[in-house]
Amino acid sequence: MGAKHSRVDLKRILFCAFLAAIVAAFLCAGSAPKPHLTNPASHKLSDLVPRIMSTCACGNAHKGDSGQGRPAEAGWHLANPISYENMTVFPVLAGRDSDTSAFATLDEALASGDAIVTEQGNYIRRTRDGSARPAYSGAQVNELVLVNRGKRPLLLLAGEVVSGGKQDRIIGKDRIVPVGAEPLPLDVFCVEHGRWTGGSDRFAAAKTIVKPSVREEAAFNQDQQKVWAAVRGENEPQTGNGRGVSAGAASQTVIVTEAAPAISREQIGAVMSSEAGTQSYKRIYESDRVAPRVESFAREIEKRFNRAKKDMKGERVVGVIVAYGGEVAWGDAFASSELFEAYWPKLLRSYVVEALTRPTTRENASFDDARDFLRPASGHVREESEPGIYRWSERTEGNESEIELEALRPKEMLLHWMKVETR
Repeated sequence: MGAKHSRVDLKRILFCAFLAAIVAAFLCAGSAPKPHLTNPASHKLSDLVPRIMSTCACGNAHKGDSGQGRPAEAGWHLANPISYENMTVFPVLAGRDSDTSAFATLDEALASGDAIVTEQGNYIRRTRDGSARPAYSGAQVNELVLVNRGKRPLLLLAGEVVSGGKQDRIIGKDRIVPVGAEPLPLDVFCVEHGRWTGGSDRFAAAKTIVKPSVREEAAFNQDQQKVWAAVRGENEPQTGNGRGVSAGAASQTVIVTEAAPAISREQIGAVMSSEAGTQSYKRIYESDRVAPRVESFAREIEKRFNRAKKDMKGERVVGVIVAYGGEVAWGDAFASSELFEAYWPKLLRSYVVEALTRPTTRENASFDDARDFLRPASGHVREESEPGIYRWSERTEGNESEIELEALRPKEMLLHWMKVETR
């Protein structure tokens, strides 16, 4: 009798485990909704699912071919930091890449002629009867026209510089421009205050992205006056040599010594007076007075970064979290290491420019702070989308804001993520 009951119980356990495995498999595949369980026996069955799911290889998958969803769901994690002077970089690692080869960057598309950026009124369209007419009328400071003539969707990042036209501009917002799209009115911000002339109305790839404090004003605040102020360095904290700054709880005061920035507001003003009279971002930071400092700093970070990458066996660097002194300030990450590598040279120099315009301190941000910064914000959400092309979203929580650009085709994936600690 006891043996018979044992066999019945064993069959019941095996049957329940079998059903639980089927439910878990469907949930992992994303091909079935969670079952509506009503009777007590079914509730017991449902209790098995979380245990099975915890060992299921796809339990953390979210979207796309590599499980790339929001940062926490994409499996991103941090490597050990690389520090130099007042700047610390925390590489963002992923165990595997998404395939991003279907997308073209702005720099490569402009260089090859696959993309054309012009002032409004200067892109000529042919009508059906063969006559030519401007696509739009009248040049405007905060709007250009972009045409994607290539065979791949075009990825644009907020803060990328295009040079030429009547003024140098920066892209105002992350977005994807599909193949074969109509000439696109493109939101931009001027980073060359004082010029409104030009020999050519077409723009070229500048291979530059503006420093985070300028990028923040364009991407998050979307304010032209604040963009100009940030180019001039007016929103940077300035301190004197050897100034002591107290921090910490009342029971324990830590003194952090700060020195004046390597590139001060006064030095930027001097460069504008002698070499960049139109307040051009590109000319300021590529001037003879500034560029050598930027390049030597960037080379040192790059050398240390490449050395650290050799120890990241089997891991792929898809982004970075950047800190200045003890403050975690910015983050950029991508769906693939290939895409990160394409942007890394100009991103690095943008971070370095920011470091050189901030007070110098030997304090370093903690690993825990950087790891917390990688976690997604969960506050107010604002979304925009182009059906079948991309979804753009901004989340703000306290003094942290983040932007995510998700590609919807050919596969859903989080293509670019950036986050800022507002000051």
